[in-house]
Amino acid sequence: MPTKIDANELLEILRTTPSGQNIMLSGRHGIGKSRILRDHFESEGFRVVALFLGQMSDPGDLIGLPRLDEATGKTVFMPPYWFPTDGEPIVLLLDELNRARPEILQAVMDLTLNRVLAGRPLPEGSRVISAVNDGGEYQLTDLDPALVSRFNVYEFRPTAAEWLLWAARSGIDRRVVDFISENPGMLDGEAYAREDQGLEKSPDRRGWERVSEIVRDRGAEPLLKKVVAGIVGMPAAAKFFASMEKNRLLSAKEILFGSFAKAKPALKRYSTPDLAAVNDSLFRYLETQPVEAEKEREKAAKNLRAYYDFLLAESRREACAHFANLYSSSTCPNAILFVVSNCPDLCGKMAEFVESL
Repeated sequence: MPTKIDANELLEILRTTPSGQNIMLSGRHGIGKSRILRDHFESEGFRVVALFLGQMSDPGDLIGLPRLDEATGKTVFMPPYWFPTDGEPIVLLLDELNRARPEILQAVMDLTLNRVLAGRPLPEGSRVISAVNDGGEYQLTDLDPALVSRFNVYEFRPTAAEWLLWAARSGIDRRVVDFISENPGMLDGEAYAREDQGLEKSPDRRGWERVSEIVRDRGAEPLLKKVVAGIVGMPAAAKFFASMEKNRLLSAKEILFGSFAKAKPALKRYSTPDLAAVNDSLFRYLETQPVEAEKEREKAAKNLRAYYDFLLAESRREACAHFANLYSSSTCPNAILFVVSNCPDLCGKMAEFVESL
């Protein structure tokens, strides 16, 4: 079985793996394999070339077309459109590798071992990365063990917490973020996926991003439910709209910058899972939304202390432990810095609580 890694571990692997070693990521569709690879390497200044091998019908699509060199009388291959001719290293993303035809895979062998394509070497420092789907629900080509051995293979399993941080930074509709925060199992929807699924939809990260675009600034309209069901499937859509209509949890912004006295009656009614979702939203907000104005920082710090005091006074020990665990983890460094800088007394209270356990 391949080694399982999350998104943060993947980024560290990409940073530390030498360019001469190939990497293969396996995982379900729609979990962001190609996006995170592209975003990382483009941020490093590399040109990323994505080749969808499952769509290629002939090796010439990959290695270029042959022509006669009249000077030598020999056949040579014209470089394909994507091949770098400026000498600058590239990142070659071989997407859908295990959907490729056998003849395409043969052309990949020399490329992955020697970084050579039809006699032309890739520029020094170039990388070869592959992304493949795994699971019985896909129509896949068995990969030759000799080809697999040329890759460092990892099973990509990004966490819901990582996606929620990305979603908050990227402006995903708050109702989608809150729903996934309360129902993390709905993010990838593996429970809904079946080998005989066919055209029946199940939730995935790509789908929830599309849902965000559609529901933004709109309510729970009857037709909208059908639109969303066509994206993430009827069971997930029904639960999402039930959550929208219930709309029971206060947002982090309301708690941090509103009247805490007014928020307290609602907080008293919340269950432990509800309070855990509130904890998550508070840390996620402070991680992704810089509080720059001094008055706003003072207000947020005051309300954050009041919120934790509320948890202590109400003897919500599990929620207190969850809050302290978020503070002690490395997931939200900006939020932790906010607490240390603006609420040092809160750090002491959490330390005392942890010692009392």
